[in-house]
Amino acid sequence: MFKPDLTRADVTPEGVWLNRRKLIAAMGAGSVVGALGLPATAAADGELEPHTWEQITGYNNFYEFGTGKSDPAENAGAMETTPWTVKIDGLVENPGEFSLLDLVGDIPTEERIYRFRCVEAWSMVIPWNGFELNKLLAKVGVKPEAKFVAFETAVLPDVMPGVRSPILDWPYREGLRLDEAMHPLTIMATGLYDKPIPNQNGAPMRLVVPWKYGFKSIKSIVRISLVEEQPHATWNNMLPREYGFYSNVNPEVDHPRWSQASERVIGTGLFADRIDTLPFNGYADQVASLYDGMDLRENF
Repeated sequence: MFKPDLTRADVTPEGVWLNRRKLIAAMGAGSVVGALGLPATAAADGELEPHTWEQITGYNNFYEFGTGKSDPAENAGAMETTPWTVKIDGLVENPGEFSLLDLVGDIPTEERIYRFRCVEAWSMVIPWNGFELNKLLAKVGVKPEAKFVAFETAVLPDVMPGVRSPILDWPYREGLRLDEAMHPLTIMATGLYDKPIPNQNGAPMRLVVPWKYGFKSIKSIVRISLVEEQPHATWNNMLPREYGFYSNVNPEVDHPRWSQASERVIGTGLFADRIDTLPFNGYADQVASLYDGMDLRENF
């Protein structure tokens, strides 16, 4: 059902991707290549240029390290990610504070080549290494009354200059409905190009939900909570008119300050032709059924 249509060779030049299996040494986990890549409708031949390590790691949003696109790459190097502790609490059978290696070290990782669509209307193609979130949730045991999953990012004022200002309500928080979290396209990424994920991209573990705008894919996670009520989500709480809780990629629902009908592919230049944005970022065949009966304008 989820047969990939692109391989790693479609995403980046061969010389970059031949260096394999470094993630295994870093995480102590096996690696399975392939699975759940881009659907055919998401990237027609010639539509998207390859995205290199430099592009992916040099242009991103991580406000804890600054608001500029290059700030995370410049400032995140001081963050120590080993050891790393993740708190699991709420409606789970096995709550606790776990070292990352103890929590996920026995879950095999695999490669997922996904489109990434920022709410700011730019996009990339990224080859993540990680595992389905549902595998982590199965390990801790989800209680029947749980309906949502809540996430928190680390707050480290000594190395995160952004959290010393009131730009956002820290810590950064996000949430998913439980069925979204359990969907096989939803992953926890621990690597990029078979290397440990860089700090500026959310080391040592981040969420990736490819059919939603990028700010939903919370970085540098330190807490995961299973809850019954819709959880706090930072941008949704601060500016609910601009950032919905669901934030599914939808070309028919504009941001109040710009259109979402098209996107600029990173690496093509500011004045290059934009490409049409696809519903659910091209993953509608896999995930649209999650929202059957919902008004996706009201529940944006």
